[in-house]
Amino acid sequence: MGRGIAFLYGVVCYGIFFLSFLYLIGFLGNLLVPKSIDVGPIVATSSAFLINFALIALFGIQHSVMARPEFKERWTKIVPKSIERSTYVLISSALLILLYWQWRPMVGVIWEAESVWAQYMLWAVFFGGFLLVLLSTFVIDHFDLFGLRQVWFNLRQQSYTHSGFKVTYFYKFVRHPLYVGWIMSFWGIPRMTTGHLLFALGMTAYILIAIRFEERDLVKFLGDDYARYREKVPMLVPRFGKGHDTVKGTAGNQPLPH
Repeated sequence: MGRGIAFLYGVVCYGIFFLSFLYLIGFLGNLLVPKSIDVGPIVATSSAFLINFALIALFGIQHSVMARPEFKERWTKIVPKSIERSTYVLISSALLILLYWQWRPMVGVIWEAESVWAQYMLWAVFFGGFLLVLLSTFVIDHFDLFGLRQVWFNLRQQSYTHSGFKVTYFYKFVRHPLYVGWIMSFWGIPRMTTGHLLFALGMTAYILIAIRFEERDLVKFLGDDYARYREKVPMLVPRFGKGHDTVKGTAGNQPLPH
């Protein structure tokens, strides 16, 4: 694949990701989109559960399996390394779009915030979660995480190197602020329906499973730097204090699928 075509491919993949990310806000919040988590064709509850569960499982399996170093080693014998990350992003986005398209609403109400202050508070958690996700990607290296840095280096005929492992901002207080943001967005909603609850439970379960595989890979890749970091900084519940000040990072940062 030519360098110019690879770069264009990476930009298109990023564009598809960003649009699917924006649609996810509307999908989960039932805001400004034609089809959302609670709006769409209604089918029998058992059918809706099976379809929705399969969509969540498909996304979770792909998202984790393709991120593993063992898979990448085999995959890059087929796909050029310069576009491996972009291809991962594209397939993840495609499965997310499939979920939007095929999701079957389950509209039984589990809870609903009636007071205005409670609604505002939950909406703040919802939007704050998405903001935390986006900001956390820039703290890591947004353009590396989504494949643009790789295709840019390839375009300029420069050797790709991993960004340095650094412990800054949110990462001083919690190891996975991206996942914290996702969980906030999944659960912070004033009106929780059966379908939304299934989505929140399924995606939260995926996150808890994915963290174990991801941290195993990070320890292998970063060695003692990450092992010390993991000992001092909590996984998902932030801890504010002086303990994090002693954490230093010097090794490369692997663009893992937070």
